[in-house]
Amino acid sequence: MTSKNTSTRLLLALWDLGGMQQEVKKGQLTKRIVSKSKKVADYQGIFEELQKQGAIAISKKGYSLTSGKGLEVLGEGLRSSEFKFEGTIVGTWAANALVKWISQIDVAVVGADVLVNGKGALAKLSEGIASYDEFKSVALEVYDKLNYEYNFNNLVPIYRIRRGIGDRVSRTEFNDWLLEMQANDILQLQGGTVEDNASDKIEDSITTELNGLRCYSKRLKS
Repeated sequence: MTSKNTSTRLLLALWDLGGMQQEVKKGQLTKRIVSKSKKVADYQGIFEELQKQGAIAISKKGYSLTSGKGLEVLGEGLRSSEFKFEGTIVGTWAANALVKWISQIDVAVVGADVLVNGKGALAKLSEGIASYDEFKSVALEVYDKLNYEYNFNNLVPIYRIRRGIGDRVSRTEFNDWLLEMQANDILQLQGGTVEDNASDKIEDSITTELNGLRCYSKRLKS
């Protein structure tokens, strides 16, 4: 399998494992992508290249997929005429992941990009957020999705919302607009700490001079 195909397969596996909403443990991902004739070290260059592109984030414990650039690179790879699975057997996870991708992301089966307001769907997903009102809408959508899928009982970790939105906003804009949502009684930001005290998750939470570290958000109204 070529480097391009391997990169696409890696991103697909990371996306299927929930890498947009949470960090995926290294062992989980490598179990899917490393073939019997290869070693994890053989994939190091591909991981580094994807990180350099801004498609994935790498920590000591695992990997996460960026919602903007990561989706864009994955979509381009899947739509490429050169992409294929080699060998006679395709893993069940890969087939199921492709079915889920087609159903959840607006990718045309024939390989053409679905147009949304004159732009490709994946391009639409990776567009920057230009205003507070747009951010509020996206943040609440991400909040509701995470709360439903992971049963957070209405206390959604802020770091997961930040990673769900990805690079569509800067870190400063995310902080300012999320605090504005609290000021407008839309979300309540609460203290505590993340489940494993991971430094990267704490960094992706919010710290204010007045209230200190805030790791969780509770929706008050739409």
